[in-house]
Amino acid sequence: MIVSLIDSGLGLLSTGAWLRRLRPELDLLLQLDPDGAPWGPKPEQWVTDRVLEATRRALRLGAEVIVLPCNTASVTALEHVRAEVGPQVPVIGTVPAIKPAAAACRTVAVWATAATTASRYQADLIARFGGAAEVVGVACHGLADAIDRGDLPAIDDAIVRAVAQTPPGTEGIVLGCTHYPLVLDAILAALPAGVRLFDSAEAVAAQTLRRIDALGRTAGGTGAVTVFNSGRPGTLPDSAAAFEPGRALGALAGTVA
Repeated sequence: MIVSLIDSGLGLLSTGAWLRRLRPELDLLLQLDPDGAPWGPKPEQWVTDRVLEATRRALRLGAEVIVLPCNTASVTALEHVRAEVGPQVPVIGTVPAIKPAAAACRTVAVWATAATTASRYQADLIARFGGAAEVVGVACHGLADAIDRGDLPAIDDAIVRAVAQTPPGTEGIVLGCTHYPLVLDAILAALPAGVRLFDSAEAVAAQTLRRIDALGRTAGGTGAVTVFNSGRPGTLPDSAAAFEPGRALGALAGTVA
């Protein structure tokens, strides 16, 4: 069973690591797009075309499940991917964990990229799932880009700025970009004690496994990890080694001809 994860950068590592932890025999096809990253500021049609191109490549390489562990890709291209592959291929998207955070906390901040924070999509999610909680958006300028570079000082600076923008007394923070769980420990260290963090990587991995099991087929594999960078077979970027999931998956990554 080959599962393809599609993202512009390192945001797919957290979900990939959870899939590896929960079902180590699965073969993972990690598709990054360093030539086109970041996707957030790009036009929607451009992003959709990029994601569909990666989807078609995944199918050619034998993928039976498609995962979009990226908020931008999920917002702009999820339904297009589902229409492209048909009902026989499970397609799993990503939604920020606003609903569980709002159920558990009275005050919530959604940390996300500037583009996502300003989007109608996030505003609609807050309106639908915020419940009685007070939910605000916090634009984490530069954090995802610093993570993609593996630039630890820049990551720390971006986190400090995000903490400064987060209202005092915030009880819960939603990590609304799939890059951010890679630096979860650094975020926790910069926040006041007791603030709870919510991210979607484990939930996306669990939903992927539920969809795989629902296929009713043997979901075995060799545990291989294959990487494509903007359509080219390769390895994870050197910056991935700055993060534990990147080191774990990078050690397993091979190439295909």
